[in-house]
Amino acid sequence: MKPIEEWLQKNRITEVECLVPDVSGIARGKILPADKFLAGLKDDSLRLPEPVFVQTVTGDYPVEHVTNPANVDVFLRPDPATIRIVPWYPEPTAQVINDCYYADGTPVEMAPRHVLKRILDLYEQHGWRPIVAPELEFYLVNSNTDPDIPLQAPVGRSGRPESGRQAYGIDAVNEFDPLFEDLYAYCEKQRIDIDTLSHEAGTAQMEMNLLHGESLSLADQVFLFKRAARETAIRHKLYVTFMAKPMQNEPGSAMHLHQSVVDARTGKNLFSTRRGTDSRLFHSFVAGQQKYLPSAMALLAPNVNSYRRLRRHSDAPINLHWGLDNRTVGLRVPVSNGANRRIENRVAGADANPYLAIAASLACGYLGMREGLKPTRPITGSAYRLAFTLPRQLTDALDLLKDCAPLREVLGDKFVETVVVVKLAEFEAYQAVISSWEREHLLLNV
Repeated sequence: MKPIEEWLQKNRITEVECLVPDVSGIARGKILPADKFLAGLKDDSLRLPEPVFVQTVTGDYPVEHVTNPANVDVFLRPDPATIRIVPWYPEPTAQVINDCYYADGTPVEMAPRHVLKRILDLYEQHGWRPIVAPELEFYLVNSNTDPDIPLQAPVGRSGRPESGRQAYGIDAVNEFDPLFEDLYAYCEKQRIDIDTLSHEAGTAQMEMNLLHGESLSLADQVFLFKRAARETAIRHKLYVTFMAKPMQNEPGSAMHLHQSVVDARTGKNLFSTRRGTDSRLFHSFVAGQQKYLPSAMALLAPNVNSYRRLRRHSDAPINLHWGLDNRTVGLRVPVSNGANRRIENRVAGADANPYLAIAASLACGYLGMREGLKPTRPITGSAYRLAFTLPRQLTDALDLLKDCAPLREVLGDKFVETVVVVKLAEFEAYQAVISSWEREHLLLNV
């Protein structure tokens, strides 16, 4: 780990955040003085308890055991490619993303970063390399400390909250110029490759696009971007939320994934023929997404709130039809030349763990290519006129994942078992809560 030590010394780092993304995409880990971090690298003392990977989004642990009952340690191995400055601290502070291993050197199968690496290894065995470009939607909202109060649109530079919807409105984005200037600066210092910023369909809903690149690197960048966006907003006395459906009468927030596969040796886009037409491999990738994405939904829509976004005529898909430049389908093919042929998965929510969403989407495409599947005919016109074929709630999605042998094979049985147990525990916690809708409409009427 000499490169890490040299980097810390060069940047005069005094403190290090050791980050581990959990199943929900939450940053877990430890914060250490730089000298103790370096000592931990040398004596292998950077560790976390294994159950961190089964901690629910509410901070609880499932009753059912999927980890070692002895609550053993897992060992952190910092990835030198991920070390970055944390730009919002006054003291020179670094952050580094870690992979996790057991004492015998085997990787922790439940770790989301390992799951993505596992899928990328399958591609590598065939001489393929997937390229992705995430588009991340989110809302700016007023600070909200009472969960019983609905979220409100924030006040911008004009002193007034946004009224109506301002899709692609330039001035509506400029209302929050000071916030976005800070966010761009934070992203640049963290080597997060931002492409474009635009206003989405919802009130104070934005979309940030990342430049296309290697899948693991882009997952790391989305993980860090979410953290940077939330921190920036708080410093401007606002919140950023990546909930899939944070506001009742507004569109949901997605994480659209543009995907292509290139030859690992030559870099040629394998989704296109020499004549620039769709390749057989491209069609098989699309067909794999059509066949297996319903069974992977628990990774693309991982929370009870996720399924509120997937509604007819709501800027979100309800099925897995595909079509050219069609934003009503689950699988959109943007207009492009052969070198840039790609498929956009529009199913994943902004609330998804980026490692798992990318891994799941690529796994489905991989299975389609491995099995030589053929897609349905592409459609024209609105896919909203056709049947709703995606799971409608979390428990249905978990049942599909649990029962899908091909996905279990490529994602790993232990990982699938972990996701099912954690997400069922979260669902039970949700079921214990009585909502304001129930009190309003049922209290005196039933």
